[in-house]
Amino acid sequence: MAFESAGAGELFLLGRLLFGGVLAFMGLNHFQNAGQMTPYAEAKGLPAPAASVYGSGGLLLVSGILVILGAYPVIAAGALATFLIASAITMHDFWAVPDDQMQDEMTQFLKNIALAGGALSLLAVAGTAWPYSVGLSLF
Repeated sequence: MAFESAGAGELFLLGRLLFGGVLAFMGLNHFQNAGQMTPYAEAKGLPAPAASVYGSGGLLLVSGILVILGAYPVIAAGALATFLIASAITMHDFWAVPDDQMQDEMTQFLKNIALAGGALSLLAVAGTAWPYSVGLSLF
């Protein structure tokens, strides 16, 4: 896939800035609010809930920045897609919560699935040269 049409490279960069920026912000939020997120992770049955909050925050922060920079796109997009699908299923299981929590969990589930779709879309073009990127890649 080439970014040959007028403005395609710029739109792709804008998409990366928006997508990666939101994910990086979500990662920072994990660090800033770990005290509030850890009991939630514990209630969901995650082993080492505090480490899980910090680890997922690190993954979101680093992968979001890599997407923005266009660095290691296969690793960043693949890690994001895997994490977002796994966390949607394990953390936002709206089908298994009381009725008063169902809507909030469904919203979070759908957000993660939508973001995973974006990560998969980036993964699909990860093997091509990304315009306005630093050009670092393992593949």
